[in-house]
Amino acid sequence: MVSNNMDNSMRMTGFATGMDVESMVNQLMEAERQPLIRMKQDQRWLELQRDAYREMNTKMSELDSELSSMQESSTYTSKSAVSSNEGAVTASASAEADTGNYSLEVNQLATAAINPGTSGTFAENFDPLAPLSDQIDFTDANGQSYEGQKINFSYQNSEGEQSSEFTIEENDSLSDIFSKISDTSDGNVRAFYDDGDNRVIMERTEAGDFNDGGNEMDLSAGFFGDVFGINNANEQRGDKADFTYNGINMTSNDNSYEINGVSFDFHSSTNGAVDVSVGNDVDAAMEQITGFIDKYNETIDFAHGKMNEERNRDYPPLTERQREEMSEREVELWEEKSQSGMLRNDSVISSGLSSMRSAWYQEVDNPNSNEINSILDVGISTSSNWRDNGKLEVDEAELRQKLQEDPEAVMGLFHNPTGNANDPSRGLTQRVEGSLDSMMESITNRAGNEYQTAQQYTLGREMADMSERMTDFERRMQQAEQRYWDQFTRMEQAVQQANAQSSQLQQQLGGMM
Repeated sequence: MVSNNMDNSMRMTGFATGMDVESMVNQLMEAERQPLIRMKQDQRWLELQRDAYREMNTKMSELDSELSSMQESSTYTSKSAVSSNEGAVTASASAEADTGNYSLEVNQLATAAINPGTSGTFAENFDPLAPLSDQIDFTDANGQSYEGQKINFSYQNSEGEQSSEFTIEENDSLSDIFSKISDTSDGNVRAFYDDGDNRVIMERTEAGDFNDGGNEMDLSAGFFGDVFGINNANEQRGDKADFTYNGINMTSNDNSYEINGVSFDFHSSTNGAVDVSVGNDVDAAMEQITGFIDKYNETIDFAHGKMNEERNRDYPPLTERQREEMSEREVELWEEKSQSGMLRNDSVISSGLSSMRSAWYQEVDNPNSNEINSILDVGISTSSNWRDNGKLEVDEAELRQKLQEDPEAVMGLFHNPTGNANDPSRGLTQRVEGSLDSMMESITNRAGNEYQTAQQYTLGREMADMSERMTDFERRMQQAEQRYWDQFTRMEQAVQQANAQSSQLQQQLGGMM
């Protein structure tokens, strides 16, 4: 007898019956495979839905980022500063600056100390990138080469005298030494080669008088005189900026000065006073608020567009065989319909959008105003067209006026964080953010994110379960295929045995005749 669990080498393929057994088994298995194809399509639909949810969460996350700008005080209370002479004095104001007018007269700019070496110290054909020892007498007063020697110098800053030291290496060029001077002084002293006068010039990078009229740099080491032609007596010392602020004479080591939240930058001395006016920067506030509302409306459009997409259940995901039988354009059109409507009428998104819309219209117990308690009070309202799905509209003239009159009151309406979500003084952006975060969390619980495993979100667990079901089904398919082959093999063997018996009988009958 032949075992029921026959391997492929023992399969009978129609020699006895004349039937195309392999074709018949394939056709039977094609029918058996239909549930597996549907499971694969269902799993693909789950993947598409997961991806659609994640795309939605990405859009909501972008809105959440924009929302953060609405929760910054500077959005509403930023200031601008305008100078009557931008060529001489410019100014910028922080949100804490007091509005008003400021008067400045710049009598003298701050300058940095500079010490030029002697003209003609180096030859006309001198190369600052080539080794110094190859081009000049590179020895000290004792006839010792400067290569390998440590060179010291110092400079003054607001903390007093600072010392620096560097070592001259073999084959150092002038450019190499310039880099060491800058590096060892943390950029406070720099040197460069003046090829017009063939000399080295050294200077402080920070303007100001830090040594009460004395030298800002001490370059008394022999190296600077021997090689650079530098003499401390030739230093042009740094000066402080001298200016008059609202009638008071003042000085600064920098060509800038900050007072009362306003930063002034001096570019040249002035002939008379420069007026600087500080006021509310309404343009910046308008740009931030209207930019956020545009993003909010864009997100609402996207979400409702996804919820209203038609779900085409007659266009299931394509199998590999179907793809092979279709043109590229046909595949593209099919998949466009197949992937449509993944979030149609989704309750999580619908509920989240409804919650955000309600948050905008809750009144606020404004801590900064008794008159501005609703978005309607600052010229913001919902579109009257129901097809706009609750998008916001802005009366820019009215919003601009409110920002000009009382930016603190507008800020109190939009931005007032409190620990209690039910606090009536809680700002509108905090309320909207609460609804937005709740919706994003629900979507994440449903569709997960790139950092989560399949078991950490609902659709992932469903897809994992589907994968297990498909694995089990494929195992049963293999068993079914083996069963079909066993049955046909036994049939072939039976027919073959019958044929052999018939042939033997005919031979016996023929022998009796």
